[in-house]
This record gives sequence, structure tokens and C-alpha cells, in this order.
Amino acid sequence: MFKEHAIMNGKIVKVEDAVVNIAYREVQFSFSAYESISVVNGRAIFLEDHITRLFNSCVGIKLRHPFRRSEIKKSIIDLINVDKIDKATMRILIIGGNDAKLFITYTDKISYPDSYYQDGVLVTTYEGERLFPKFKTSNLLLSYIALEDARSRGAFEAILVNRDGYLLEGTRSNFYGFKNNKLYTAANEFVLEGITRTRILEASEQLGIEVVMRAPLLKEIREKKFDEVFISSTSMAAMPIKAIDDVGFDTNFSRTLSLMKIVREKEQFDS
Repeated sequence: MFKEHAIMNGKIVKVEDAVVNIAYREVQFSFSAYESISVVNGRAIFLEDHITRLFNSCVGIKLRHPFRRSEIKKSIIDLINVDKIDKATMRILIIGGNDAKLFITYTDKISYPDSYYQDGVLVTTYEGERLFPKFKTSNLLLSYIALEDARSRGAFEAILVNRDGYLLEGTRSNFYGFKNNKLYTAANEFVLEGITRTRILEASEQLGIEVVMRAPLLKEIREKKFDEVFISSTSMAAMPIKAIDDVGFDTNFSRTLSLMKIVREKEQFDS
């Protein structure tokens, strides 16, 4: 549920007043970029990294805007202070055009039951490739449809499979698999370089796990060539998977949970 206040073009407004004209061409064509940020103990986690990625996404789709990094940071802090936000999931949205718009809103922080990490989650596969995969844009129709398909099958997430049969990423997550004690994940040019994904790769190095920048193949999943798989995102950290479609995996999850612990510790020390 959205809360009392929001930011519109750098100003604090009532959330019901943070609106844009539906006839605005850039709204109709979803010409926009966004970021989702966790707020924990009144602090926006990995804020600098999120703003950098937001600006990179804007550059990537040639979305020009007048908003400065310092202005966005101040707006986030102002919003946290005015509504006394302790924990939340905050969303920054920049809509392009000659009269570019900046909106910052927030909802209750996304959290998951401990059982998801103890038992793992079910995910499904869905054929499709995101447009401009390196950038976080509001063109989310594929993700919406794939996730709805997963939910209709009782699953938590859907993993997108490209035309060559590679499992690239989830609709709201990055995807990884352990094979021969090496961690496999898609090369950067094919997926969104997640803020948490970066921490996962750093944690892997810290644990002495070799990382192979190559996405798992659906064929390899079905042949059980991978013995432990997981997904990651800002809200999930590292979440273990118990099955992909009808293929089950080892439910020990020791490597995944070790990575998750390191990522959560990094969040605590981020300023």
C-alpha cells in the first residue's frame, strides 16, 4: 500500500497528487526508467549504486532529463524524514520527454517467509527476451505475463529462456546455478546488472567460488547438470530454488545461504 507522501520533481507532495497526464505520449509508450531501493532502519541501501544504474538506464534508452544525483538523494532523504520511514521499498521513476518527470514513492518493505530460504521456492520457465536487457525500464509486459503464468502454476518466479535455450534471468531477479562447484550466471551484456548480483559475485570471490559468466542452458537443467540453483534481487538477497518446472534440486542450499549471509551483512554496513 502506498503511503502518505511522495516526491514529484523534487517536491514533497501528497501521494494522491503525484500524478501525470495519461495523454502524455511518453506515458503511453512507457518511455521511462526506474529503480527499486530497500530502506532499512531509515537508510536507503546501496543508494549510490542504484542512482548510478538509474542514470545508466536513462542514457541507454536516450532518455534525457534535468535531474541531478544530489537532487534525487536529497529527495529520498526528505521523504524518509517527512514520513519517518523505517523499513520500505522505495521506487524512483523518471519519465522522459520535453517535460521530464521524476517520481519517488514507497510501499511496505517486501519480505519473505523463512520457509522460502529453508525449503527453497518453485520457479517455472518462460520463453522470451527482455527489450534492452541491460537497462531497467518500464517496458515490463513480458515480465508481467511470465510472472502471472508462474503464479497460475503455483510458482514464485519465472525464469526467462532466450531463443538459444539459455536461462538468462527472472522477471524480477537474477539467476545462478552451481555446477562442479563453479557458479554459472549470464554474461553482463545479456541481463540487467543487478545491485545485489554485484554483491553475490563479490561474495563468491570471497568464498573462493569460481564464477563462470555463462548462463545455464535449459537442456542442462533438465539433465540435472546443476546441483544447486538460486535467484537474487534487492528484496530477496539470495533465494534458493527447490525446483524448476518439474526438475528438483538438492535442498541443502549451503552455498546459496552462505552467499545470502554475506550480502545481508554488506547491507548492514552500507551507509
